[in-house]
Amino acid sequence: MLRTITIGSCVSVQGMFVRQLEDGKIAVRVGEKTYVGYPVQQRLN
Repeated sequence: MLRTITIGSCVSVQGMFVRQLEDGKIAVRVGEKTYVGYPVQQRLN
């Protein structure tokens, strides 16, 4: 599943979901790198 996370105050990363962490952050994979950050809330219309 494709997910978007924020790293810091203004950097967003979009990649494949890897895992949910205990502190509320999630890990996503982009190529061979894994990034950890807070998930962006989905917008419902």
